[in-house]
Amino acid sequence: MKTAKSLTWELEQNSDNISLLLIGELSRNTLLPFWEQRASFLSAEKIADKNVYWDLAQVTRIDSAGFALLCDCIGQALKVQKQGYRIVLKNAPKQLLTLADLFGLSNWIATFIQVNGSK
Repeated sequence: MKTAKSLTWELEQNSDNISLLLIGELSRNTLLPFWEQRASFLSAEKIADKNVYWDLAQVTRIDSAGFALLCDCIGQALKVQKQGYRIVLKNAPKQLLTLADLFGLSNWIATFIQVNGSK
């Protein structure tokens, strides 16, 4: 049996942006702590008037449960964010794009993906 790696995250905030760096596996075996704490950094008080950046550069693996959680987090952010602010996925791994294709969400997820270092 393969042992799941961990998932950790780092949060950085300033007056205009909130950045969340995910580190490790974004999989069903590692999601529970992130799931339990997501409301604390996706609350309207924290992100309503901020751009939200998800940095996925250090995600080593993502499975369908991880993809679903990420989509849920994006959906939650969209509900509470004020107009004019953005949600950006930086350094999206190929696995994320493959899962988006499998679930028919390629066009939707593409609206959040940062391309070639653009902001």
